[in-house]
Amino acid sequence: MEFQSVNKLLEKSFKEHWDRPALSNYQGATLSYRDVARRIAKLHIAFEQCGLKRGDKVAICSRNQANWGVSFLAAMTYGAVPVPILHEFKPGNIHYLVNHSEARVLFVDDVIWEGLSPEEMPGLSVVVQINTFKFLYAVSEDLWNVREHLNESFGKKYPNYFGPEDMDYYCDSADELALINYTSGTSGFSKGVMIPYRALLSNIEFSRDAESHMNDHSEVVAMLPSAHMYGMMFEFLFEMTIGAHVQFLTRVPSPKVITQAFSEVHPSVIIAVPLVIEKIYKSKLKPIIDRNRMFMNLPVLDKVIQKKFCTELVHTFGGNFEEVILGGAAFNPEVEEFFHTIGFPYTVGYGMTECAPIIAYAHWNKTKLGSCGKAAMNMQIRIDSPDPARVPGEVQVKGANVFLGYYKNPEATANSFTEDGWFRTGDMGVMDEDGYLFLRGRSKCMILGPSGQNIYPEELEAVINNVAYVVDSLVIEDDDSLVALVYLDYHQGELDGLSRSALEARITNALPEINKEIPNYAKIKKVEFMPEDFERTPKRSIKRYLYQRNGK
Repeated sequence: MEFQSVNKLLEKSFKEHWDRPALSNYQGATLSYRDVARRIAKLHIAFEQCGLKRGDKVAICSRNQANWGVSFLAAMTYGAVPVPILHEFKPGNIHYLVNHSEARVLFVDDVIWEGLSPEEMPGLSVVVQINTFKFLYAVSEDLWNVREHLNESFGKKYPNYFGPEDMDYYCDSADELALINYTSGTSGFSKGVMIPYRALLSNIEFSRDAESHMNDHSEVVAMLPSAHMYGMMFEFLFEMTIGAHVQFLTRVPSPKVITQAFSEVHPSVIIAVPLVIEKIYKSKLKPIIDRNRMFMNLPVLDKVIQKKFCTELVHTFGGNFEEVILGGAAFNPEVEEFFHTIGFPYTVGYGMTECAPIIAYAHWNKTKLGSCGKAAMNMQIRIDSPDPARVPGEVQVKGANVFLGYYKNPEATANSFTEDGWFRTGDMGVMDEDGYLFLRGRSKCMILGPSGQNIYPEELEAVINNVAYVVDSLVIEDDDSLVALVYLDYHQGELDGLSRSALEARITNALPEINKEIPNYAKIKKVEFMPEDFERTPKRSIKRYLYQRNGK
């Protein structure tokens, strides 16, 4: 792969699409490429006057919105390192990530800022209100003055007007650190994935090849969290390099909101997690299928009904897309088989934050049922198994997309690579003779949240295990909800005068307090009690796989 500067690609795209729409808040304001470039230029002046240097970290913590995109691009095109942080994290987690990343600047929503304390983030120079770009905090009077006189400074630097010829973005190199993306929020579990520019470029090249129909007239609905690589890359960053128009869903992406946006925007491609599609299937299609099941076994009617279903689904998704690309979690087999049968244009890809994110993909009309595609452009996949086609082994990958390592965590970095330099995904799979990858389970425990958030059950278990009388716990997914399996110290409860039922009621009643400690998307719905301790490995870890249920 011949390297090109990602920031220079963005600069070229901005110049070529100066007057076209770039970023919108769905049903709200729209910024043209000219508007975005102008805002970036102002932020570059502010960065410079605040003493921000190339390579300094800029944290961004807000809901999806147009100014999230402006802030991210401003940091990267300046030569700083953006650090996206999921806005649903608790204040303590945000403090930790800002400090761990050594961020100098923080862009933040008003609502999030209310729960934060600058004293808890001593490394910050300024905090910027993301909706208005006003300063919420500055470490000195001089820095307050930077914002106060920013329009004046902009006028001095560009006395006539600001045009395409005034753009000169930072020229990056292949193995240079582009951004840090945290896999989680809390100190015991979070790992800062260091993404190099070559990984961003490789994913952009992949996108241009895979979605070659997309151009500067394409529309995209961004509904996944922009703070995660999947949404960031395929709903935002790639689009900015081709002059497309991105509309951010600023509200919680419920099926109703999503289908309304699709019907109005008519997106050119749909990037989603399986749960979104499965919910639409359950709410819109399954009742019709159940009512017509007796007719669906008749060959002639069967084809007619299948075509009708496919037409209805295509219409639901806006009617203008090339394909629906699913990723982030396994697709419900029943739903996948139905979509495959009716000929709906969907495909399931495979990726990880550590690969920025794409690893495997195949176009919808070339994929195989149950597969997540073949090795993506610039990537290699191997299965660590004596018989990779039949015996599942760990999926290991190599190529331009692979990250540099975990920020300030050399031990985790070393453990993530084989001796011969392949990244160990921790996922199990097989690969057929045509190179198609079939995942057979995850040795990692991550659960995908309702809107694409990564949920690490160990974090939730750490909160539960702090409750009195809890010996150990296990959080599992059960029919789209999170359930805590809890083993209690019944003997100690008895010594303290608590019957078995009283002790269990005490823990159940503590659930609201437990849920206060964890993000809204990771709330535990109910607690179930184990009659005896969990089965464990020789290292005393719980054998998680024994307790898994149907997550969909």
